[in-house]
Amino acid sequence: MCWTTHPGINCTSPTPHLPSILFVYFTIAAIFTMSDHGDLTHQAISSYFIGPQAENLGYFKDNISTILQELEDARKKYKFEGDQKFITSSIQNSEEFQRITRNFAHAVKKAAKLMGSHSIPFWNPRYQAHMCTDLSMPALLGYFMTMIYNPNNVALEASPLTTVAEMEVGEQLCHLFGYNIDPSRKDVPTGWGHVTCGGTVANLESIWVARNLKFYPLALRKAMGETVVIDGREKKGPLNFVADRFMVTTCKGERKLFTELSTWELLNLRPKTVLDLPQELHEQFGISPKFVESALQNFNIQSTGKDILEREFEVKQPIKCFLSNTRHYSWPKGGAIAGLGSDAFEGIEVDDAARISLDALQERLQRCLDEGQAVYAVVAIIGSTEEGAVDRLGAILAMRQRFQSKGLSFLVHADAAWGGYFATMLPRNLYDLPRGPSVSNPEDGFDGGAEGFVPDLSLKLETQEDLLALKYADSITVDPHKAGYIPYPGGCLVYRDGRMRYLVTWTAPVLSQGSETGMGIYGVEGSKPGAAAMSTWLSNKCIGLNPQGYGALLSEVSFTCTRLSAHWAAMTTKDDDYFMCVPFHKLPSEWKDPFNEQAIEEEKERIRREILPKSNGNIVESDAGKPTEEKLMTLLRGLGSDLNINAFALNWRYDDKDRTWNTDIEEANYLTRHVVERLSICSPDQDPTKIPFYLTSTEFTNELYGKCAKEFKRRLGLPQCDRPLFVLRNVVMSPFPTDNDFISTMVDYFRSVVEDGVRLCRQRNARGPAVHRFVMQGTDEIFLAYQPSFHLGKHRQQIILAVELEDHAKSDYIEIRESNPEDPIFLKSSVEIDLQQVVSECERGSRVSFKGTIYTHHGGPVRTSTPVTLKRVIKSRPLNSANRETVYPDDYMPFYLYGSGKQWHISHMLLQAPNATFSAGNVKLDDKLASSLSQQHAENGAILALTEVPEASMQPFPVSKSELPACFFFQPDKKYKVKVWDDPKDASAAGPGLLEDLREPVEGAITLSKEIHVDLEWINKDPFEQEDRVGKWRDEFSQIGKKLEKRG
Repeated sequence: MCWTTHPGINCTSPTPHLPSILFVYFTIAAIFTMSDHGDLTHQAISSYFIGPQAENLGYFKDNISTILQELEDARKKYKFEGDQKFITSSIQNSEEFQRITRNFAHAVKKAAKLMGSHSIPFWNPRYQAHMCTDLSMPALLGYFMTMIYNPNNVALEASPLTTVAEMEVGEQLCHLFGYNIDPSRKDVPTGWGHVTCGGTVANLESIWVARNLKFYPLALRKAMGETVVIDGREKKGPLNFVADRFMVTTCKGERKLFTELSTWELLNLRPKTVLDLPQELHEQFGISPKFVESALQNFNIQSTGKDILEREFEVKQPIKCFLSNTRHYSWPKGGAIAGLGSDAFEGIEVDDAARISLDALQERLQRCLDEGQAVYAVVAIIGSTEEGAVDRLGAILAMRQRFQSKGLSFLVHADAAWGGYFATMLPRNLYDLPRGPSVSNPEDGFDGGAEGFVPDLSLKLETQEDLLALKYADSITVDPHKAGYIPYPGGCLVYRDGRMRYLVTWTAPVLSQGSETGMGIYGVEGSKPGAAAMSTWLSNKCIGLNPQGYGALLSEVSFTCTRLSAHWAAMTTKDDDYFMCVPFHKLPSEWKDPFNEQAIEEEKERIRREILPKSNGNIVESDAGKPTEEKLMTLLRGLGSDLNINAFALNWRYDDKDRTWNTDIEEANYLTRHVVERLSICSPDQDPTKIPFYLTSTEFTNELYGKCAKEFKRRLGLPQCDRPLFVLRNVVMSPFPTDNDFISTMVDYFRSVVEDGVRLCRQRNARGPAVHRFVMQGTDEIFLAYQPSFHLGKHRQQIILAVELEDHAKSDYIEIRESNPEDPIFLKSSVEIDLQQVVSECERGSRVSFKGTIYTHHGGPVRTSTPVTLKRVIKSRPLNSANRETVYPDDYMPFYLYGSGKQWHISHMLLQAPNATFSAGNVKLDDKLASSLSQQHAENGAILALTEVPEASMQPFPVSKSELPACFFFQPDKKYKVKVWDDPKDASAAGPGLLEDLREPVEGAITLSKEIHVDLEWINKDPFEQEDRVGKWRDEFSQIGKKLEKRG
């Protein structure tokens, strides 16, 4: 059970016990400190991992051998008199035993090869997509050595050693965040923590705690009632005998009789006051905690649920929890599970750095105070999943103090699933400073000075301050399986006041000090792997939760991330490149003046000149003797996110003489998606080894990012709209790509991928000649309903034309139409034409013609190269994303209605994408409708709505006609109730808003003929999209299974 980092170490122990592991840890630490050549810090960090090229695999194998030897010893030692071998040599030599063993070996070899060939290379510094990387060797070894014993931390009797490991992990993390772990200290609460399966469950438990804490005073007040109902009988409350004497301190600091507190005062007792209530009862009246537990059994929220308590205490407004709009999905999900409802978790807008807006939070809390709406908690995110943003925790804590003085109290939870381990970068002596959140200003917090607590640290100054502020948060979620380099599942939840855990102790919900040794009675989970606790403990211990251990590791990683952010910031120039790369986090010059383009370009040029070509050492050396504001480290600190995530987006320009920038957000997103598809695995059939640089992506929606998203779009040269922005992101976790040449190689490859994508975007958005296809409608007058495509600029238009054909062509067309009305008839241009130019000339009054081929899908060509002359344009409306609605119509299905006046035809209005084209010729109008429509309706085109078919309810449509249900709404001979309006827009009017300003409709009904056409594929098909092939891996697994199933 040792972690060997040097060939000369041989540390084995006959039995797995903690002191031997501690001996290994200190031995390794000694080896690190004895080394006197090279970069000692990087040498130590390099020993933590198997390595990108399996450089340390030999040491890992040695430790695996040691673990397996300990396993053998342990099994052989557990032997009593009379015990014999259960699996004898004769059994092992039997044909069946050997056959199955061979099959196992084959399956293991094949499965291992599959894993090696097709797993994402998280271990390599080229992987910078999700929060995954090479795992630490002590974590892997800790998990493996424990997994083979399979302890269950649900109960001490099933996990005597790993229960202690979990306790140790809790204390390690409490100490890391500055919580007190010395129970002999009475001036501060004693912290406590435990291991969960991940941040989602840790957050859920914190919600559970916040709910139970908020309602605990109400349950206690009921237990003191003059009359209560228990087991169907009225009686005095079990604590009624102290109702007229029990005194507590209110949120405002006033001393009052507990039973005289209003509901508002009960809901806003300070957390410590609530946790002290059982002890206060004991100190004032000698009541035992056990009696309090039994007295509350019939009244606490665990038994009754919150609805009963809210009703009896007349809680009129739903209690809220506030956190930033960009919160992790686990928060509303946890609210639903806890019975609070996801609506209880109200998002607060974010600022331009994606941190919670302090002004907006202050305003919302003030409204709660004014309106008497209680608050469970405010959650500060310490490292958001998408942007690495750190909320201003110090300021939030200060804000709470001010609101408590006014009578509003709530918990402050820190969701540091990603950011928690970065606290190791701060010197430990900082946690001993007598600091506390200021109450003078909401912006006040922990002042690290002009250069921060650690002048050469790449963390932003505010980030350092807010990591230090963790010591005052009531509870903290942290995921060792993220920045702790631990295998899944490994999350943790720690409490500043360990008594909080008793709020969610199902078997013993007593708010008192205790010395419980079991861990399984606390929190959400029951059974849980002891391996996760041992893995976390061993890695924390071997590497160290301090600046010399994890702090040094994450410092190197942070510096690499900062170097990459410099590349994203300065990659492109305004005038020379045909794409722009814009980092989400603004450059320092942008924060000063976002519209001073000259200053911004000058700062980018400084980055290109003084940072990108230089080594890390050169950068540090060049800062010597410079004032803070001139140091390159100051500039580097100003780049990128708060915690090791770089978000950035792209836009491109056309290859025209003006080099026009793209202004369609959907086409900017298309470029970004192309890059993501090239730099990630999108199909099981792809080879992970062929991707030299991995990135991932996210979306910035207006709903979640608000002004922040709008500002990002502005910086990309995109107009304001409601559509989301697709954003690239890279997460840096590997400490190895610190060399600038390595980073430059990856960035150069990234640039080449973007340039390929720009060429693709130009191709799909090119205007000019193409072959175009139409559905033909009508016989007395002929109409062409164009077949558009959302993915090709030459076809991104909804067009309906009235045309003339030569007599012979028209006769042939009518003959085919009348003989087989169910077979759609198409016309396509015989040669490439610029359709938009043709339509524009027709709208200007010119007589325009082109040659076309009339054909059917089943019968082939009817007439080739026949002249087609445009008479008038019924509709010509662009389908670019800027011209589309953000939602589908939810009251009806809209169509264009047009015709000769004797014959009427319809085509589906395309208002949103994806979509489908539905067209029908020769529809029959009932008498009421026919008499209400004029020749002008027919010639100009009206708007018709199928009033009993709301489009939104059917979207998205199936991707192909073969998937349409038998009852699909658009069927021959089907009758519909309709409304018809004059179209108030011009024929060439551009959306959105095409259904606005409609006047009074006429109502009636229509019946479809057999002349209908449905297209679900061409309109949505991206001709540049790669086909997905997902069956290959299933075949591989199937082959392994067949081998195991063989007999004889």
